[in-house]
Amino acid sequence: MVQIKDGMEAKRRGRPRAYDPHAALLRAMDAFWKSGYSGTSLDDLSAATGMNRPSLYAAFGDKRSLYLKALAHYWQVALDGMRADLALDRPLADSLMRAYEGALAIYFSDTPSTDGSPGDGPARGCFVVGTAVTEAVEDAEIRESLMTGFLAFDADFAARFRAAQKTGELRGDADPSALAVIATGVMHTIAIRARSGATRGDLEELARKAVRALCR
Repeated sequence: MVQIKDGMEAKRRGRPRAYDPHAALLRAMDAFWKSGYSGTSLDDLSAATGMNRPSLYAAFGDKRSLYLKALAHYWQVALDGMRADLALDRPLADSLMRAYEGALAIYFSDTPSTDGSPGDGPARGCFVVGTAVTEAVEDAEIRESLMTGFLAFDADFAARFRAAQKTGELRGDADPSALAVIATGVMHTIAIRARSGATRGDLEELARKAVRALCR
């Protein structure tokens, strides 16, 4: 029974949580990012998070549930970052370039440098392209997550193109929806080329060329 001391009820103490759920999720995401969903075992996830299997199950559910949480988190971070980059307080070309540079910062994060500059070594690329595209063939929920995320990218780009059209930065006969799909496609191309070994400098130049074409 809980003892009463000095007229006050002593609070029953629960076992303190031995992990930070957000930090554990990020470590699990790194493990999936490195080896893909199928290539990441529960032992890998336990080692990455510092949590044993029972703790992992209690906190996140099974491996698939943990992956879906990681995927949802990645989408949220990527979309929030892009929406900030596409702000209306700068020219269209600057906004688009900032969006691509923001993506490159993610794709080249935690990578070794070949010449002493940060993040110029082999990139891990995009979490979605690198892990979810393969799994989507057999998993309807992952496939739905992909489609929802891609459509959100399209919608954000389209909104920015429409705003530029209203201010005269973009010609009146331009098709914002079509340009948006192309802009999202450039994002995918950068992600794939980053994973294939292209340097960050080369991909920044690719992005600049794409921006010039999109802003004509």
